[in-house]
Amino acid sequence: MVGVASALSYCVVNTNGREHLLACLEAVERTHPAGVEREILVLDNASDDGSAEAVRALGREIRLIAIERRAGKAENDSTLLRAARGRYCLLLNEDSELRPGAAAALIAALDADPRAAAAGAQLLDSAGEPAPCAWRFPGVGTALAGALFLHRRLTVQSGGAGTRAVGWTQSSALMVRREAAAEVGYLDPAFFVYYDECDFCKRLGEAGWRTLFVPAAEAVHHDQLSTDLAAGLPRIVEFHRNRDLYMRKHHARPAALAVRFLTAWAYALRALAATVLPDQPARIYRAHARQALLPNRGESLSDSA
Repeated sequence: MVGVASALSYCVVNTNGREHLLACLEAVERTHPAGVEREILVLDNASDDGSAEAVRALGREIRLIAIERRAGKAENDSTLLRAARGRYCLLLNEDSELRPGAAAALIAALDADPRAAAAGAQLLDSAGEPAPCAWRFPGVGTALAGALFLHRRLTVQSGGAGTRAVGWTQSSALMVRREAAAEVGYLDPAFFVYYDECDFCKRLGEAGWRTLFVPAAEAVHHDQLSTDLAAGLPRIVEFHRNRDLYMRKHHARPAALAVRFLTAWAYALRALAATVLPDQPARIYRAHARQALLPNRGESLSDSA
């Protein structure tokens, strides 16, 4: 049970990821810092793979919220934040596994900075290699950096050894100060998935809060994206649709249009290069280029849900 101000709520969203979910919960058990009271909440997003039953079968003190209508990541994270009782809430995807010391490092970072509302871990891919997971906020400048293939140098903010303020971090392992989340109205459910945490961190910043990147905290985020275009196209549609939604929400229409063209240009160049380079997904790059230019075309994940 949670009974002290510094208590931690683990908030896990799962969509048909039974085995990943069980591994995520085991990692929580292995890595939870001693002396910190906790609660574990799992929101099962209308799964049909027995995930909810598997959580019940563990026989542990886990608050299970099993919904029957599939909802988006932002809505589900908000549901968990509203239900949580901890001072800090660690948002986790079902395919995220905390490494030892991760939760303790995130707590320490937020304790040390009273105006920090969120702290993101360094994400590792399935092979254990660091993956980009913190960035500057999207805009014409970052889109131009991408078009000039300077994205990693000028836009990515993860890397290095010290905790620091960043624009936004991925929510696969993101600790949130619950009072700050409530102050800005939690995550915007208009973002079904992708750019939901970007918009959240943007609104936190506008309210005077900071977002931190904490490289001492590590979490493996397993790559579940398909390389098959037919299977992955709804995700591509969702990605660019929500990028455009973010731009239209936080920038003027000309800036949103400029980002469309610059992003499409960058993917088109990648697609062209992929026709002569080995082992490059030219068809996927072309799909990204088309979708970046016309984000409202096609069927997205939210449409199919």
